[in-house]
Order: sequence, then C-alpha cells, then structure tokens
Amino acid sequence: MNQDYIQADEWSIIEEGFDKQHVKASESLFSLGNGAMGQRANFEETYTGETFQGSYIAGVYYPDKTRVGWWKNGYPEYFAKVLNAPNWIGIKVFVNGHEFDLATCTKVSGYKRELNMKEGWHKRTFSAVLPNTIEIKVEVTRFLSLKLDEVGAIEFKLTLPNSDAEVSFVPYLDSGITNEDSNWDDKFWNTTNVSTSGNRAFIEAHTMKTNFKTCAFMQASLDYNGKSIQGKLEESQENFISMKFSQKIKRGEDLTLVKFGGYTVSRNHDEGELVSAANQALDQASILGFKGLLEEQKQAWANIWEMSDIVIEGDIKAQQGIRFNIFQLNQTYLGTDSRLNIGPKGFTGEKYGGSTYWDTEAYCIPFYMATKDEKVARKLLKYRYNHLEKAIVNAQKLGFSNGAALYPMVTMNGEECHNEWEITFEEIHRNGAIAFAIYNYYRYTGDYSYIPEMGLEVLIGIARFWHQRANFSGHKKKYVILGVTGPNEYENNVNNNWYTNYLAQWCINFAIEQLGRVKEGYPNDYKRVVGKTNLTPTECEAWKKVADNMYFPYSDEYKVFLQQDGFLDKDLVKVSDLNKTERPINQKWSWDRILRSPYIKQADVLQGFYFFEDNFSTEELEKHFDFYEPFTVHESSLSPCVHSIQAAKLGRMDQAYQFYLRTSRLDLDDYNKEVEEGLHITSMAGTWMSIVEGFGEMRVINDQLSFNPRIPEQWNAYSFKVNFRNRIIKVKVSADEVTFEMTGEKGILIMVKGKQRELLPNNKLTVG
Repeated sequence: MNQDYIQADEWSIIEEGFDKQHVKASESLFSLGNGAMGQRANFEETYTGETFQGSYIAGVYYPDKTRVGWWKNGYPEYFAKVLNAPNWIGIKVFVNGHEFDLATCTKVSGYKRELNMKEGWHKRTFSAVLPNTIEIKVEVTRFLSLKLDEVGAIEFKLTLPNSDAEVSFVPYLDSGITNEDSNWDDKFWNTTNVSTSGNRAFIEAHTMKTNFKTCAFMQASLDYNGKSIQGKLEESQENFISMKFSQKIKRGEDLTLVKFGGYTVSRNHDEGELVSAANQALDQASILGFKGLLEEQKQAWANIWEMSDIVIEGDIKAQQGIRFNIFQLNQTYLGTDSRLNIGPKGFTGEKYGGSTYWDTEAYCIPFYMATKDEKVARKLLKYRYNHLEKAIVNAQKLGFSNGAALYPMVTMNGEECHNEWEITFEEIHRNGAIAFAIYNYYRYTGDYSYIPEMGLEVLIGIARFWHQRANFSGHKKKYVILGVTGPNEYENNVNNNWYTNYLAQWCINFAIEQLGRVKEGYPNDYKRVVGKTNLTPTECEAWKKVADNMYFPYSDEYKVFLQQDGFLDKDLVKVSDLNKTERPINQKWSWDRILRSPYIKQADVLQGFYFFEDNFSTEELEKHFDFYEPFTVHESSLSPCVHSIQAAKLGRMDQAYQFYLRTSRLDLDDYNKEVEEGLHITSMAGTWMSIVEGFGEMRVINDQLSFNPRIPEQWNAYSFKVNFRNRIIKVKVSADEVTFEMTGEKGILIMVKGKQRELLPNNKLTVG
C-alpha cells in the first residue's frame, strides 16, 4: 500500500489534516531549493515530535572519514557528506509565556500544507489549541528566492480568534547542528563569530577540514496593525543568537513577523567580506519587501515554466507527477555555476552524500539540454573536464597508468569518495556514461566545439582506461572485462557484464573517430591534445584491437545477449511468481540471497539498448525487453523511466503508462517506502524523458529532430516544448493528431512518423 495522503492537484502538492506520522515524509516532499541552497520543509517553530532537520548549501561538504570493517588498498579516504548547515528558519513562538509546539497542542484543526509549484512557495495554515487552552490561528509562507539566491523569506502570521494574550516571537540562528548521516559523529562546523546589528544577526562558521567559510544571517521585523514593533537581543551564545519581539494583542487581532535569512559563502565572496555581503543581500531584500520579493519569485518561476512545463489533459495525478519532478529539478540545479552538479537527493536529504553520480550524464543532461539552452548542459560537461586530472589520479590508485582516467562513482570535487568495494572498484560503467554524454550533447545541440576544446582529452583518458581494464582470454580468444558491477547492483563481481563490455567497445571506437575528426577539422587543437597526452598511433591501434575483439556473452537458446557470463546459471523465477510479502527484496532478503537471484535492480542490458538504440532493431529490443523485464524489480529509481521509454517504442502503451506513473509519482506515492530520507532528484529527469522520448518518441536521427508520438488512453492530450539548436518547438499530441509550433528565425526540417516535414516560424504544422 503506497501513501495516499497527498491531494491530487495540477499545480500544488497539498496535505490536509495534521498527522505526526507524515511529518518526516512531508519534510521531503515539500522541500524548497533555488540552486544555491535548499532545505527540507521543517517547521519554523519548535517541534518536539519526530523530525529530520536539514538545510543545505550548494557545494559545501565535509570529508567524513571512511568507515569500513576491513580496509582494502585503493579505498577512498573519505565519503563526502553534504552538510546540514546552520539553521536560519527558526522562530520560537510563545503565547502568554507558553511555547507553541504542534507536537504538544491539544487540538489541531484545518491543517493544510501547500507547495505551490507554479509560483515557488510553501505555506501552512491551521488552528491549534495550546495546553494553556488558548487557540491560535497560523499562516506561514516561505520561499527561497530565485532572484536573490542567497536569501530566503518567511512570513509568519498569527491570529488569536477567541482571547486576548501576549505573543512573543523569537527568531534565531543556530549553528549547533548535526548531520542525520555521519560515520564517526565528527564535529562538522566550527563557529567563529556571533554578532548583531540592529534587527540583523550573523553567525560566521566554517566547515572542519574543507574550511568553507560561511555566514548565516537573518533580519526580522514585526508588524502590528501597520506599526513596526521593535525587537531586542534575547540570547547570544557560542553558536546561537536570537531576538525577541513581544506584543499584547486582543481577540481577533493578528501579528505578522517577516524574517529574511540565508547564507553567504567563501565560494562566492572574499572570506573577510561575508558579513558585508550578507548585509548587501538583506538590503536588497528589504527594498523589495516580502511581497515584492514574492512577486519576483512568481515571475522567475513563470519564466522557467514557460519553457519546461509539460501539460497533460485528463489525468490530474499524472500532471501533478511530472510538474513535481520538473519543479524539483529546477530547485536543485539551474545551470548558473559550472562548479556545481546534481546530487541524487538534491537539497532534500543527506543520503548518497549529496554528491555527483553518473545519473547526471545518463539522465539529467537530456532534460537540461532541451529545457534550458546548450550552455547549461555544456557546464555539466565542463564539470567533468575540470575533474579529469583527478580522474587520472583515481585510476592510478587502482593500478592504471599512462593517463588512464576512471571517473569517480561518487564525488564532490573529482576525487572518488564511495566506500563500498563493489561500487568503488567495480561499477566502472560510469566512465562510459560520461563519454556517452559528450556524444549526446553534440548529437542534440550540434555544438561540436566542446570536443576539440575539452572533450577529446576526456575521451582519451577513458579509452586508455578501457584498454587497460580489458584482458585477453586465451580460452575465449577475445578480450574480456572481469570483476565488475553493472547498473544492476544486485549482481556484484561478475564477469563480462554485457552493458559494461559494450560501453567499453563503443567508447574506444568513439574516441578514435573523434581523434580523426579533430585532426582533420581542428588541427591546432589536435596538436595541442596529442602533445599534452603523448598519444601515438601505435597506442590507438592497441585500443582498436581491444574494441574489435571484445567478448559479449550471448544465449543461443534465448537469442539474447546475457547480462553476464553466469546469468543462465541462476534459478530463473520471474518477479510475478514472487510472493508479494517478499517485496521489496532489498528490505526483505539477505544480500547473499539477492546476489544469487536473477532479479534486476534496474535496467542493465536494456540501459545499453536505450543509449544505443540506433544499433539494434526493434525486433531485437522486443526480444531483450521480453526476456529481462520479467526479472526486473525496479528497486532503483532509475529503472522505470528506461522501461517506460522502451515499452512506448514497442507500442505497449498500457505498460509504458504504468512505468511512467511509477517514475513520476515515485516520491509522491512513496513506492520505495523511503521518501522521508529525501527525494529521488536525478531520476526525476527520467520522468521527463518518459514523456518526451517515450510517448513523444523524440530522437535525433541523421542530424534531424524526429518524432513518432503516441498517447496513453488515459490522457486526452499532452504537450511539451524543447529547445533544439536555439529553436523553441512546441509539440501537442492528441489521439487524432499532432501539432507543431516553433519560434525562431528560420524554419527547420523535422521527421514526423517517418516522413520529412518543414516547420516554419509562427506557423502551425498539423499531422493526422
């Protein structure tokens, strides 16, 4: 039974009725972010019930020392952790001296929490009776500004419907925070200064080891009947500072506290200027005021939705799902800073350390290429180029040489920081996803310049890795790749994972192809790169020998590529024959049992068919889909989207729709029973792909944009926009027809259902 307390709504996430059992899940689902910082939807006021406190600053992390039972050579020294940052949202509330706390109230009624995705704000409204019998009515609105991305804003309105009382607000900053996730319970933060200036307060602190300098700041003001009530310093300690605003009010009257807060960071400012920068940010926020800043917020989100929205007619839950995914992706990463990337949990939790995985290249880049402009995706590729030297060092630690590069499975700064051996040493397919992203970027944008400028060096390092990682099998008379983990992490330390071997072959061939193209078209870049990498024709010939003689496990009986050498040795019981009480197996079975089973965590062979669809026939896809999908438990968030795309291509729209619902509502319906830990941000890009590449079947074929749209029977119509080579193309699909509209200066030839059509600016093209 999935959770079902979230109300269906096209533009909002809504929770009605207060239930303590839902608090931690809602803290994830109602999270806020603006690309530079983010926070779980913790209550502003004190809450003594179960909660998972979390505020995060983009790019600020701590190298938590690796903790393993048995140290192995090559292990990373640390696991990078996104840090719970000093808390700026806190506001204690007292009524006649009694502290307001939803966990201790005798009655809570009319409780409603809303995350308005269209306009980018979060609001709670409710009435509550305190233990001292006084009833209060509360409305709290919060947002993280896109315009001033160092600033968040809170408006806390409190009304007394039935009695007179003295109300006190105590807004505060607190740097005495800890992480929910910690290996050794280290102290992550060191507070260096606590100060006030008028109605503003500042806490300067730095991270231990990494030494990121930060200033958490706040400004508070209280309004009563149009008059400003002055506050006073309440408490100042080593890592805590608060102000107090008090006012006696009569029945029916209300008080409104406005609090601005946020962070300035040494990543963006001189270390000695953090308080000054905080004052500048507060000055800008003060000029606009809460309402003015909120209006700017609404306009900023309107601009984002203008390009990235997907409209679904006739299916509210599907509509809510896709908008939630698009909203969270934009809250996490906006492409303004090439030093940043996209963590699997974004700003919504601490699992996975907040680090970068191969998810970015495999799933996120297509979304950002099509809904932003090519510069945003280019920054994500530049992020990997900037880490090339560290990728070479990572490979050296594992015994590779000559500039071979192994990109990390998990990273904050280019260093590997994942401490599970079957991941760190064996899940080497991540290298291939990075090379594929370079190809995918050029294929879609038409911008080849990245390859001679940066990408070719990355491809050479990756090709060198695959050449060294493969070894010749005298028995098979082929090159093999032993001891790996594929995308399906329910098989560890296997030999000849088909997906990994196929990527290795493709990466080498792609690198050789690009060397030839750069040599011919960009001779200066070619000379620079070959000189820098000491590449020789003899070395390229050795690569080619490996690629041309790569081994791929295959079953003559089933006429499919095998996931790995030993797959047919397993007891091939399909998922449909498993007792439902044993699901999910990652929570019910021992790891030993999982590894011996045929069950697939996420698309593995089919991931290869998704990347390299052009290399296989539809009949081959169908045969492999029918063989592997029945063994797939989809216990990775990255699995349903690939299956949805492929089911749609095969014309199995009911199955494609079910997979789409699973990926789009993975968190809203908590399929994996873990949403309280945070959201699955990177898989959300796969939800977008499920519609655009799945139902819309958008492809780039022979340098042309191609569509072969289908529509689930549950929908009346759907529409989306893509930015293809600086042309904005809107596609609307109904059961009867497909329409295309374009803005841009010149027309474009596109393929629709296998036929070439000309799409002209400001003209509607309709295909029946």
